[in-house]
Amino acid sequence: MMTRRIIQKKWRLGLSIALWLVSLHLICAHNVKSPTALSIKEGSDDHSQGEETLLEDEDSEDLEVFRPTDKWQTLKPGQAIPAGSHVRLNIQTGQREVKLGEEESLKYRRDGNRQGMNTHNPSFTAEELKEALKKYKEGMDDPVDTTQDEDAVRAQFRPIEELKKDMEALDMLMETDVQVMRRLLNQLNNTNSTTEEKVTALLDLEYLVHQVDNGQNLVSMGGMQLVINALNSTDIHLQKSAAFVLGSALSSNPSVQVEAIEGGALQKLLTLLATQRPTAVKKKVLFAVASLLRHFPFVQSHFLKLGGVQVLSELFQTPGAESLRVRIITVLYDMIIEKELVSQVGMDLTSDSSHQERLRQYAEVSLLPVLVEQGWCSLVPALLASPEHDSREKALRTLLAMMAQCQTQYKQNPALTASLSELQKQYQELVLTEQDVGEQDGYFGEILALVDSMVVKMRQV
Repeated sequence: MMTRRIIQKKWRLGLSIALWLVSLHLICAHNVKSPTALSIKEGSDDHSQGEETLLEDEDSEDLEVFRPTDKWQTLKPGQAIPAGSHVRLNIQTGQREVKLGEEESLKYRRDGNRQGMNTHNPSFTAEELKEALKKYKEGMDDPVDTTQDEDAVRAQFRPIEELKKDMEALDMLMETDVQVMRRLLNQLNNTNSTTEEKVTALLDLEYLVHQVDNGQNLVSMGGMQLVINALNSTDIHLQKSAAFVLGSALSSNPSVQVEAIEGGALQKLLTLLATQRPTAVKKKVLFAVASLLRHFPFVQSHFLKLGGVQVLSELFQTPGAESLRVRIITVLYDMIIEKELVSQVGMDLTSDSSHQERLRQYAEVSLLPVLVEQGWCSLVPALLASPEHDSREKALRTLLAMMAQCQTQYKQNPALTASLSELQKQYQELVLTEQDVGEQDGYFGEILALVDSMVVKMRQV
């Protein structure tokens, strides 16, 4: 009995050893290069040797590439597997099984077999692989044909000599502002030009003379006198366009202001305001008058002597001219404040001779007494009835600017007192609305401050 057990143990041990030897033989046989195997030997130290590729093929059979997954699958005879795959021998079936390595298996599970994994098993012939590897090696070894690349790049661009010639031609075709202005002035002065062509020339000039240099060029080329003469035209479109050009050229350009006043521009502008003209024309004329008077005390004094305030007063009261009233009082307000600001600055510049001369010129501009004399203390309050906040704001500012001369008349005007009381209530409510939306110092608050200031000053003795 004991002998039988010993024999059985020896038989089982022998069978296990035999199976182990068979498994070892199969694994070794798998690692041996097959006749159709592809082996790539990479040089780890010497980069000059590159990569040695050996492709042995003794038959015309295809190499079928096996695509493993994260699960064990049976490997068919003749199938090639990717590097890094796990291989095992199933002792029960005697077949080899393959699955992905750990890193590839994790990637497979994450990407869902979508990145870099084909759903089919492509086949490549040994000849195709050999040709592909040959081309790859040739591409690595052969020097790049830089000459061909340089020629291709050069063909996409033009030589610098040609570009210089083209730029010179462009310079010849491109007009400067002076050339454009000269052409426009010739068109304006040409007796054969139609009214429409002259209006177009003036509008194009207006676009250019906004620049200080071009405004001065207009004078040096004799264009200022042409524009002033156009104010005398019987065509309202030419009058409007000429006033527009004049106002743009005069803005912040003292040398042009001097030429305009010497050319008789102020008299012609006042004539257009005093006579029957469309509102559109008078708007542009007021723009030109304001540009001519701004920061020019000599012209302001001349304006008073020519009866400019009287002209504005009559225009202010003309039926149908309501849209011009805010523009009119803006001209007057600017003249008042300008003189006050210059006087305040003069306290710090008593030794500046040029500033002393400006103070002397502004002293000759006695605007406020003329405004009181011609009834502006009662004319301006009428604008407080306007539904527009902008009109009310400008009226309040002008009333405050005339307060020193008009305080007595303000107190005797019950309509003004009632208007201020009503505006005070209205803007107090509007200020609360502004504060509700987070605006502490809004526009309505600014107007309310003007109303409050008027109420306080009217109560003063």
